[in-house]
Amino acid sequence: MKPNNETLELLNRHTSVRQFQDKPVSDEQLAAIIGAGQMASTSSNVQAYSVIAVTEPDLKARLSKLSGNQAYIEQCPVFLVWCADLYRLREISGPHLQGAASYEGSTENLIVATVDVALAAQNAAVAAESLGLGIVYIGGVRNNIAELSELLGLPELVYPVFGMCLGYPAGVNGIRPRLPLQAVLHHNGYQADASVEQVKAYDEVTRDYMRQRTGGQKDTPWSEMMAGRLAQPSRLQMKEFLLQKGFMQK
Repeated sequence: MKPNNETLELLNRHTSVRQFQDKPVSDEQLAAIIGAGQMASTSSNVQAYSVIAVTEPDLKARLSKLSGNQAYIEQCPVFLVWCADLYRLREISGPHLQGAASYEGSTENLIVATVDVALAAQNAAVAAESLGLGIVYIGGVRNNIAELSELLGLPELVYPVFGMCLGYPAGVNGIRPRLPLQAVLHHNGYQADASVEQVKAYDEVTRDYMRQRTGGQKDTPWSEMMAGRLAQPSRLQMKEFLLQKGFMQK
């Protein structure tokens, strides 16, 4: 018998929300959501992230423009910018190091901070949905990452990993089907052939989903969509930006 409870049902109902009601998110709700995010696992308790909550309309409009003109950034009542943050660790650790070498700018610590952000944000997303709110992640904050970072006053060793629109849903899309479990769950080692083979069936599932979502105008399978994505250069400025921000120094 397949396990089921309220938590599993909530997680399995997740869908990205791109239309929001003109209804505010209270300070108490926001505090509860970010507080839940803080309870996510964090490597060695470093808690290497910060969140910028943007509610000022003009600032949201400027962030929307820098993030690909995504209108829901302006429409949502709260736009969260989730940042990997090693600046705080460097500043508070300095007095204790007494001149010893410090490795806050290492590639490993970049990975730690980025993973910390993702874990905290997903906790927050689930918390928001448990309160009847909806979210959509915005990778577009990295489109013009230098300009956006300057606009938000991000110091050295802080970078925006993604944004998150937060608010009450005004409309939701159907739940997008995921890869078969057998494609992602491997037992006692990586099953390469089986993982790839599972995509054939998933391609047919995604064809049906796209037909329903577009009224029959599109039926592109997942593998073709992913090929198109890989064929397009995307945010190639990231490496240089991260180096300039003090990351990946070792």
